[in-house]
Amino acid sequence: MEKAASFLSSLLGGGGGVPAGEPAATVASILIYPIKSCRGVSVPQAPVTSFGFRWDRQWLVVNAKGRACTQRVEPKMALVEVELPPEAFDEDWQPTPDSCLVIRAPGMDRLKVPLAVERATLDDVSLWEWSGSAYHEGAEAAEWFSAYFGKPSRLVRFKEETEIRPTNPDYAQGYKITFTDCFPFLIASQGSLDALNELLKEPVPINRFRPNILVDGCHPYSEDLWKTLKINKLTFEGVKLCDRCKVPTVDQERGIFGTEPTETMLTFRSGEVIRPSHKNKQKVYFGQNLVCKESVSAKGKGRIVKVGDPVYVLQTYPSSNEAPA
Repeated sequence: MEKAASFLSSLLGGGGGVPAGEPAATVASILIYPIKSCRGVSVPQAPVTSFGFRWDRQWLVVNAKGRACTQRVEPKMALVEVELPPEAFDEDWQPTPDSCLVIRAPGMDRLKVPLAVERATLDDVSLWEWSGSAYHEGAEAAEWFSAYFGKPSRLVRFKEETEIRPTNPDYAQGYKITFTDCFPFLIASQGSLDALNELLKEPVPINRFRPNILVDGCHPYSEDLWKTLKINKLTFEGVKLCDRCKVPTVDQERGIFGTEPTETMLTFRSGEVIRPSHKNKQKVYFGQNLVCKESVSAKGKGRIVKVGDPVYVLQTYPSSNEAPA
């Protein structure tokens, strides 16, 4: 009986509190998505910049009108693999003239995009509520993506020097992002994924949810309640439960839509179940959006997260119903 009650509590976002001084979890994986909506890369460590993890969502594919392309409309983006030099995730690394972003996709030749070449600026680039300028990665990249999608497309890079894309001030004021959806970091737990997979006919991998930080060793969905946490002396704030769009229904190995895991998640991870006193009853939630306090200045040594780092939870929300979403 106690075991069943504990499992139900975890499904509803309970079990987040931990004894003072003990880690709540451990960083199991760090995932970076250099091109928005394309395949991520798993890395042993990632430096924290003023925009989030270095290299995360630095690039964006846009259509002929400069509007963002994502898996919501182009599920075959899931099949586009990207690769950066391994040393790109060292804290002080700077690209050389030979350094490249390497891009691969089924049926396509390999594309190399230099990291240290001056580029022209493309105006009228838009992603959701934001519009501005970005670096145009050139004709070869445009031809490659146009051929892959079968329609005019271009690859652009966020122009950090002049563009500011702020986070939603209703949840996190004073922070900025590149081409992420809303916030600089997304955390999820292996326990949450395991609990979900127990209810699915066919288990899904974590790449359906595209977190930056995957932790292990905590109760399922306890990350819902994490308000303030420390990882390697960096302070992260849990600012908003992550409501999920249709991307988790895209099979990341085949690039096609399905109905799961969202269909099952509606039965126990919907707003109606975990946030009964709020609106948006039919949204489903998985993971917690974070900001990093030290990213505001992003200067000094040691601002890096590594696989194996303990995660200390300093403050929690009383329940998922009371967590921001």
